[in-house]
Amino acid sequence: MRKIKDIFVKPQNSILSAASVIMVMIVAARIIGLVKLRVLASFFLDEELSLYFAAFRLPDLIFEVMTFGTLSSAFIPVMSRLYKRDRARAYVVASRVMNLGLVIFSVFALVLIFIAEPFYSLTAPGFEPDQVRQIVGMSRLLFVAQGIFVVSYVFTGTLESSRRFLVPALAPVFYNAGIISGVIFLHDSLGLTSAIVGVIAGALLHLAVQLPFAMRTGFRYSLSLRAGPEVKKIARLAVPRSIELGFLQIGKIVELSLASIISLSAYTHYNFALSAQAFPVGFIGTSLAKAALPTLASQAEDEEVFKKTFLKTLYLLVFLIMPFVTVMVVLRIPVVRLLFGTDIFDWPSTVQTGLVLSTFAAGVPFQAAAILLSRAFYALHNTKTPVMVSLYGTALTIAVGLFLVLGLDLPTWGLATAYASGMAFQAVTLFYLLSKRLSGGTFFAVIPIAKSVFASLVSGGVMFFILKFFDREVWVRRLSFLTDIEVLADLNFQSFVIDTRFTVNLIILTGITTAIGIFVYLVVNFILRSAELASLVSVARRRGFTSLPEETETVAPTTSDVQT
Repeated sequence: MRKIKDIFVKPQNSILSAASVIMVMIVAARIIGLVKLRVLASFFLDEELSLYFAAFRLPDLIFEVMTFGTLSSAFIPVMSRLYKRDRARAYVVASRVMNLGLVIFSVFALVLIFIAEPFYSLTAPGFEPDQVRQIVGMSRLLFVAQGIFVVSYVFTGTLESSRRFLVPALAPVFYNAGIISGVIFLHDSLGLTSAIVGVIAGALLHLAVQLPFAMRTGFRYSLSLRAGPEVKKIARLAVPRSIELGFLQIGKIVELSLASIISLSAYTHYNFALSAQAFPVGFIGTSLAKAALPTLASQAEDEEVFKKTFLKTLYLLVFLIMPFVTVMVVLRIPVVRLLFGTDIFDWPSTVQTGLVLSTFAAGVPFQAAAILLSRAFYALHNTKTPVMVSLYGTALTIAVGLFLVLGLDLPTWGLATAYASGMAFQAVTLFYLLSKRLSGGTFFAVIPIAKSVFASLVSGGVMFFILKFFDREVWVRRLSFLTDIEVLADLNFQSFVIDTRFTVNLIILTGITTAIGIFVYLVVNFILRSAELASLVSVARRRGFTSLPEETETVAPTTSDVQT
């Protein structure tokens, strides 16, 4: 019991231990987040869920720009330094940030509550007036949850500033559990509002699970609204990140507008696919980027060593993430059916969500690479470039989305194409600018990346053949003509195909196909003499990791782990 207690109470003093905790909890949060979406899909039609997802846009706008932007980019760094020098002063600053944050949030929330109906009438033109009013009602309730998050994220920053990462990383799991419970127990009496009540309950759990541990570290609340030098510094440092998040929220509002024009259910299909593709980005991209930042920062003065470390991490990132991309493209329908397939999430919804997922997959390597590239610029003490590139990328996403949906009248996967295009622009531009900074304008070597991409193409082809060859439905609809050929007249395909209408059979076929695909991917990389594969094999043989320096990096869960 003491060991279990120490896991929660004692700080993680090394990057390896902190990164391990964050990685495990990211996986847990993503998994329960997908479970939450399946629960929602079990009780509500996708047309209803579009209203639910739309209701978050206005509360998220103010929360992301004013609160999350401050706490994620400025609060924790300032608190970490202050915590080492004067712990009591650090808690006074935390209380002032909490108080000022609540006051400012409340003022803007009251204004936005009054303008919610014209806002959604303008930004969701495809919805009927009754549906807009339903969205407005849910949106106003969600401001309560966001107000709770203002307090809760201060506790998150306080705990992470003291190098305690487990509880803050665990909080999103409780948040999603609150939504799941609200839907299961209240859907009969409250309908779609049960999910909103669950969001509020989840926000309270997000706060409640962190409060006792924050108090244990020594946090004591003080009622003060005075903006001292530390608070002013936090506000000043938060401006670039808040501007970036503001543009990102504008992009999300445009996504809502275009999705509402496509169809009533389009926004649900888009959000479901977005959540599914976020798993490999968070698990691999974010984890590797965070783990690499301290090392890159320490090597910033030696450009050759810095470049070598960065490229090694980038190549490993692409090597690890490409199998996920292949699965999302080839197995898009089985993945969507297994994740979200319910009695009321029908086949057309599955197909549309699968198309969106496979389109998102094209941008997954760029998303993960952009995260690492941004950290590389941070290590070089350049925070302006990633922000500016992100703003241009968001503008491109909006422009491409408007062209594809309004100009070419494409369905929901057009929105995913716009998103992937924006991420590709960000990754390629940052890659070019970093190459210019470190190699005089010459692009870094991309042969290791090409090897991983080629191996994924080969494995994808094998997976596609296996999936189609052993699927009974494919034989019945498309390949039954083969039995008309004389030499194949005695072929009894029923003896070796699998009826994927049944969940267990679908899981078996999907699992076997994925396992064979990964095996082929590794074999092709072995033939191509992939350095990344050799490195992983070497680590596996040693059954350990090289020790890392005793440094700390503040790590906060992204809002995708918490919101909606």
